[in-house]
Amino acid sequence: MAPKTDEITTLPAQEPHVEDELHIQPRQSPVEGEDATQITGHNHERMRDRGLLTYEEEKKLLRKVDWHLMLLCAVIFLVKNVDANNAANARVMNRGTPRNILTQLKMTGDEYNFVSTVYYVTWGIALACHAAVTSKGGLYVARFFLGLCEAGMFPGIILQLTYWYRADEMTIRFLIFYSFEFFANVISAVLAFAFDTISGRCSLSGWQWFFLVEGVITIAFGIALYWIFPDFPEQASWLTDREKRFLQARLPANSPRSSEAHFNLGEILEALKDHRLWWFTLLWAAKTIGGSGLSFYLPTIVANLGLVSIAESQLLTIPSAVLPMILILVSSYLTDRKGVPYPLVALVYLTATLACYAVLYAYPNLGGVYAATIIAGSASNAWFSTMWPWRLQTTSRATGSAFAISFVNSLGQIGTVIGPQIFRSAYAPKYTTSFAVAMAVTGLCIASTAWTWWITRVTERQTWHMRKARIAAAKRGEMVLNDIDIDADFEKSAALRTATTIAGRPV
Repeated sequence: MAPKTDEITTLPAQEPHVEDELHIQPRQSPVEGEDATQITGHNHERMRDRGLLTYEEEKKLLRKVDWHLMLLCAVIFLVKNVDANNAANARVMNRGTPRNILTQLKMTGDEYNFVSTVYYVTWGIALACHAAVTSKGGLYVARFFLGLCEAGMFPGIILQLTYWYRADEMTIRFLIFYSFEFFANVISAVLAFAFDTISGRCSLSGWQWFFLVEGVITIAFGIALYWIFPDFPEQASWLTDREKRFLQARLPANSPRSSEAHFNLGEILEALKDHRLWWFTLLWAAKTIGGSGLSFYLPTIVANLGLVSIAESQLLTIPSAVLPMILILVSSYLTDRKGVPYPLVALVYLTATLACYAVLYAYPNLGGVYAATIIAGSASNAWFSTMWPWRLQTTSRATGSAFAISFVNSLGQIGTVIGPQIFRSAYAPKYTTSFAVAMAVTGLCIASTAWTWWITRVTERQTWHMRKARIAAAKRGEMVLNDIDIDADFEKSAALRTATTIAGRPV
C-alpha cells in the first residue's frame, strides 16, 4: 500500500549538468501550484489519474490489454504477411512443370520480380482474384490492388499501439507481433507445399488454389474485425472507466490521444523540420534495399541450392521464420531488463547481416550458403523489433506521430521496390553481384544508424533511465510525475534528465 503522505521526493540527477530533476511522490497524491510548473510534461488531470491503480493492478491491466489488443493485432499482421509472402512461395511451386506460375503466365524470372515492385507501389478480394489471372499483366494489376489495400495496415497498427503503450514497453509487444509475422512464413511455406501436391484439382493449378484459399480467409477475417477491434481505450468494452483513465494517463505527454480528433497541419510541418525524421528514413530505406531482396528471393535461393526437391525446399525456409523469434526474445530481455540501447542491438543485427552477405558473396559451399541465407534473413527481420521502439521515442501527438510513422514506413519501403530488382535472374544461381550490392547498402545503413544513435542519444538514454525509475517507484507505491523531454536532442549541451537515487536509495 502506498504511504499516506503527500511529500514530493526530488531525485538528484545522475549527470553533473542536469537541468531538470525527476519528481517522485505517493500515488493518489497529485502535486499542484509552483511545484507542478517545474515538472516536464506535467498535466494535473493526467498526473491524478496515474495514481488510480497500484503497480500490481497496472501489470494485470497491461496483460489484459495484451490479450485483447496485441493478440488481435498480431493475427492481423499474420494474415497480412501470409498474403504478402505468397508471391515468393508461388514462384517455385510446381517448378519445372506446365503448372508453374512462370510457365502458365509466360513470364521470365526478371518479369516476375515486378510482382513485388508493383505490390509495394486491395487485400481480401484482390488476393482471391489472383486465382483468375491468365497473364502477367493480370498478375501485376492484382498485386497492385492488394498492395493498395494493405499499404496503411502496418503503420496504422504501429500508431494504434502508441495509444495504449509507452515506447519503452514496445519491444516485448513486438515479440508477439513479429512472432506471428514469422509464423506467417511457416504457414505460407506449409500451404505452398500442400497446394503444390493438389495442382490440377478442379482445373486449377497449385498456385491458384494458394491465392484463392488465402483470399477467402482474409475476407472473412476482415469482416469480423469491424465488430471486435477497439480503436482507443475509451472504446474498449472490456475495460472499466477507471482502467480507461489510467491507460491514457500513464502515457507520456508526447503520445497521441483519441481526444485529438482533428487533423493538425502544424504537427506535420514540425515533424518535417525534425532532422531525426530524415535520418531514420535514410537508414530505413538502406535497410530495406539491403534486406528485402533476400526476403523475396529466399525460397528461390534455397530451391536453387538443389539440396532437396522443389516442394521440400519450401520447408527449408521455415528456420528463417523461427530464428527471428528467438532473436527478438533475447533482444527484448537485453533492452528491457539490462538497459542495452536499442540502436546497439540494431547495429549487431546489421553487422551479422553484413557478415552473412560476405559469406554469400564468397559462396564457399552449399551448406554454408544455406546457413548464411537463414541467419541473414533472420537478423534482417529481427532488426525491426528494436528499431520501432527507438523511432517512437521521438514522435509527438496524434497527427505528428501518424505522419512520422507513415513517412518513415512509406519512404523507407523504397527498398522493397529496388531490393528484388537487385536479385535478377542474370545473377543466378550464386547472385554474387546481388550480394555485393546488398553489402554496400547495408554498410550505408550501419553508418546512418550509428549517426542517428548519436543525434538521439539524449532521448534514448532518458527513456531507459525513466523506465527504471518508474518501475522502482511503482514497487514502493509511488509514481514518477515527469515525462521524457523529446526536444532535449536539439540542445547542443543537453544534459541527461535521469536519476540514480531516491532519498539515497539506488533506483
